[in-house]
This record gives sequence, structure tokens and C-alpha cells, in this order.
Amino acid sequence: MTSPALAVAAAAHAGTVLGFDFGEKRVGVAVGDGALGLAHPLPTIASGDKDRRFAAIDRLVAEWRPGRLVVGLALAADGSEHEMTRRCRRFARQLEARYRLPVALVDERYSSAAAEEALRGQGVDLRADKHLVDAAAAQIILQGYFDAAPRR
Repeated sequence: MTSPALAVAAAAHAGTVLGFDFGEKRVGVAVGDGALGLAHPLPTIASGDKDRRFAAIDRLVAEWRPGRLVVGLALAADGSEHEMTRRCRRFARQLEARYRLPVALVDERYSSAAAEEALRGQGVDLRADKHLVDAAAAQIILQGYFDAAPRR
């Protein structure tokens, strides 16, 4: 039997979740199901323009109807914050205000490096297909969120 607190925590992670690897030029996106705990990459949003970026996210939210959003939090190797950390936090606040959904921040250190390594292993030309790195990094971020969540 699970405790009521664990049941509430597990329920909070159930349902569709969208994950984001925020960047100034591109935003990697992934989708997953909290009950299954599996993340899958979606096409990268390739726009540095805030209005276009949010128009694309509007379409994703309408299509997938998530119950929660996850944003990778850029931190320095030692865990300290820097300018990109502040931009990630701002992006997360904008998502929360715009969609009225809970937003979780997940440490994204090394997610892009792990994505590059995995894609290189699949023979992907990273210079020609940078958008794949962002999508794979978003998948790694969202999968890390699911892996850290308590399960029933």
C-alpha cells in the first residue's frame, strides 16, 4: 500500500507532459506520458522570435493537452547559476503564466553533450542537424524528470 503523499506525487506525474530544452535560437521539445515514464522527441522550434516561439508552443499545448510542463535548467558544471539559468527560469515563468500549468525545472547539465554523443553514435551529422540535438536534449531532460518521479 502506498502512502497518501506518494499517491498524490505519482498522480501529479501521470498524464501527458511536455518538456523543453530552452535556447535563444532553438527550443528542443519532447513529449511523454507520466504513467508510462517514457519521453519522445518532437520537432525543434527553430525561432529566436518570442512571438513565433510561443505560437509554436501554443499549437503543441493545444495538440498534446499536457497536465504539466518541464523546462531544463541550465547550470554551470559546479551547479552555480549564470545568465542562461536566469533565462530558463524566465521562460518557465512565462510558460506557467501563459498556460496555467505547473512547470517543473530539471537540472539539464550535460543533456546536450549526452544528446550529441547518442546522435553521433547513430551516424548523425551534428553540424547539419543541430535541431536533432535540441530535440534529443529535451527528451533526455524529460526522461530524467520521469526517472526521478516516484512510481506506484
